[in-house]
Amino acid sequence: MVEILTAAEMRGLENKAMESGAVTGLELMERAGQGVVAALFEQWPDLARGAHRAVVLCGPGNNGGDGFVVARQLAGRGWDVQTCLLGDGARLPRDARANHDLWAKTEAVAPVAPGCVTGEVDLLVDALFGTGLTRPVAVGLEALIAPGSRVAHRVAVDIPSGVCADSGRVLGEALPADLTVSFQTAKCGHHLAEGPVLCGALRVVDIGLADGVARLDPRPARLTCAEAAPLRKRRGHKFSYGHALVLTGGAGRTGAARLAARGALRVGAGLVTLGAPPNAQMEVALQITALMLRRVPAAEALAELLEDARITALCLGPGLGLDARAAGLVRTALAAHRPTVLDADACTLIGRDRALFAALHEGCVLTPHGGEFARLFPDLAAELEAPPERGPAYSKLDATRAAARRAGCVVLFKGADTAIAGPDGVAWVNPPEEATAWLATAGSGDVLAGIITGLLARGLPPGEAASVGARLHAEAARQFGPGLIAEDLPEILPAVFRSFGV
Repeated sequence: MVEILTAAEMRGLENKAMESGAVTGLELMERAGQGVVAALFEQWPDLARGAHRAVVLCGPGNNGGDGFVVARQLAGRGWDVQTCLLGDGARLPRDARANHDLWAKTEAVAPVAPGCVTGEVDLLVDALFGTGLTRPVAVGLEALIAPGSRVAHRVAVDIPSGVCADSGRVLGEALPADLTVSFQTAKCGHHLAEGPVLCGALRVVDIGLADGVARLDPRPARLTCAEAAPLRKRRGHKFSYGHALVLTGGAGRTGAARLAARGALRVGAGLVTLGAPPNAQMEVALQITALMLRRVPAAEALAELLEDARITALCLGPGLGLDARAAGLVRTALAAHRPTVLDADACTLIGRDRALFAALHEGCVLTPHGGEFARLFPDLAAELEAPPERGPAYSKLDATRAAARRAGCVVLFKGADTAIAGPDGVAWVNPPEEATAWLATAGSGDVLAGIITGLLARGLPPGEAASVGARLHAEAARQFGPGLIAEDLPEILPAVFRSFGV
């Protein structure tokens, strides 16, 4: 698992390391500055050859101290380096002031002001605010670049100024970067909301705190991942890998459930059955081969079907509808207390009915998109949509954790930045990538619901099933690339498994 931290968790990590005597603040600052320089040379090898011109914007905190280390490192390579400081050097924190004073012994420090970045600039270093930003930026960031000036490359130290490190939301305005260099771990804001776009490429450099990350308690959020071991199949028969039941709505509405069922089958469920009402049976039968079909006209038929204990996971929602039959199916499914994915229409039904919401249990996985999340958790959605007035801003991860606690089950909040949380607070983020933008196509969420259902059927716990399912879903999009439609996702899963060593 790859951990991602909040700004407070990172500060706690640094403070513990310094209090233990393992490292000093100056040493951490030096490692950070050196790491930025190494990372930008890896990103842009041409800058490592010869002398260039840089402008380093330094802020009033320790991020500014990192900037002075970067300036010193570049000047040592023969670069023409100009530094600009926001605030008074005498009022900087101790370690930042030490690096400011070291630089100021031989070089001038100009004030940060509109138009302070002038002419042809090979590299602009943004070390203004970093992860410590707690209020909207009052400085006109883009106005710092004088009209007619040209900046070839922009690098942000830890996170672009104006971006909340916890939420990825913009406080006031932000200064976009081509490259962002973070320390020890990525921060939540690198992967949420506007963060991924404003950060550009992201590189994480080791500053010697890995042991501290491993000991953090409670555990921080993690990036989703898929490991080979739980996905492999060993000896056994089809029932060894579970039986998933996907319920569909009526005629003309079965495509979404068929997509989900195909996803469940491809991810390795031993058997997958589609439960359809009588008026949709022929439609489904004409479209499936490896999937099985059962008539499920109403809740009573589902209850009878669930007397078979070999059915190990359920999926309700894709194409289910919002009528009395659909509500009855959801009610009966929840009463059975089997591992259950609740997507699409099921989320809407649960949001409408307090009794259904109260019936949610720890074996459930709710998979709402933004609109469905607002129906289920209107107050949390409203807080997330409100313009942030200070930092750390309320994040999608905060909202998802709160939703999971309230629902008493795993919540996977879909979107370009997918956040997942369990009722115990364990959380994951599935970061957006350029290739995964192709998931913005009809039916892709239905396939995700099916993939998670198949993993539940195979015995993965709900949180792990949601996290692994989201990673497989995103990786399928990345490997397929342009032109992706929902039907392609299940068919690319075998190649995804092979790439993970399954």
